[in-house]
Amino acid sequence: MYNYRICDYVPEPKPAKTGLVVAAHYYPAWVKGGTSLHRGFDGLHDYPERTPIIGYYDGDNPEYNDWEIKWALEHGINCFVHCWYRRRDNVGSPVRYENLRLAQSLHHGFFRARYQDRMNFAIMFEAQNLWGASDREDMVKNLMPFWLENYFLRENYLKIDNKPVLFVYDYQNQLRDAFSDADEQRRTFDKCREMACRYGFDGMLFAVEYRKDDLSVVEDYRARGYDFSFSYCWNIKNADFGTKEIMDEQMRKMRLRADAIPDWFAPTASAMWDPSPRFATMPQSFNPQSNPLLWKLPPEDFRTLLRRIREMMRSLPEGSIGSRMVMLDNWNEWDEGHYIAPSLEFGFGYLQAVREALTECDNLPDYRLPHELGTDPVNMHWEE
Repeated sequence: MYNYRICDYVPEPKPAKTGLVVAAHYYPAWVKGGTSLHRGFDGLHDYPERTPIIGYYDGDNPEYNDWEIKWALEHGINCFVHCWYRRRDNVGSPVRYENLRLAQSLHHGFFRARYQDRMNFAIMFEAQNLWGASDREDMVKNLMPFWLENYFLRENYLKIDNKPVLFVYDYQNQLRDAFSDADEQRRTFDKCREMACRYGFDGMLFAVEYRKDDLSVVEDYRARGYDFSFSYCWNIKNADFGTKEIMDEQMRKMRLRADAIPDWFAPTASAMWDPSPRFATMPQSFNPQSNPLLWKLPPEDFRTLLRRIREMMRSLPEGSIGSRMVMLDNWNEWDEGHYIAPSLEFGFGYLQAVREALTECDNLPDYRLPHELGTDPVNMHWEE
């Protein structure tokens, strides 16, 4: 309005101290034309409360990525776990950037951001039936060389005990079924660990997504070479649940794991679930019948949940994954309806909850937005 410019760029982050790995799942779909399954921000015009506080943005814009890095670090989040998709027709062939889906945010945005070296990242291999998985030969010959060169060897890739962490989303068992048996999958993972050692690492950690209550499958996952489990989100079905019951249900699921597999899971805090925008764009997967309960924990309840999780983490075996890492669901699933990034509805409320529950609160977050500082716009392709 006044044509002023206080800053030439995103102000430098001032991180909050935390002794934990605080990793937020990250959905990299917010590039115009980037996904064929839904319409991105164009599908959210009827949901103005879900508008990012910064407005619609181009996920492949490095400057926008720096805003995210700043907000995350100043509230204790120190890792983004990017969904990583491989096209089906690439299985069995060397991997190149053009063989990936939704890679623009990571490769063009995050990797070119000024502050990216201050923020850890990891990838979650999306082995869903719509996308390509792998098998014994392909994983060693094609996936591992690409992962090592493009991700693992970066200083800020998430490593625990000098081991790169690969998150695996195999909800439909496509990856599992690509191996003849558990033994073959374990041997393949072990070969990947050997490759990582040749590059100076002390091995590699494989994490499998699993959110159900039936833990009898854990022995099979262990036999297949997975080092721990995590949850992308929590399935909560009881339509009578209020916010207290939703928190209790999440804690019940995590305590089930804490009792049965205390050294083999990372806790997850979920803020909400409401995929209503996808009812129209993806009715085969998202509809009111299969998603009967839509819920939100207000930021103050999310803070309570995080404090309960932090207390539970202290009871887990020393050095275990769950005593060291907590996962947040989700940074930016705007249309699937679970997000903690700043929005018009909640402002910075969820991030403030993370900071208050999981950090030393030793910093002063900067809540000035681009229009207040006069920095460059982050939306060049979306109509608002």
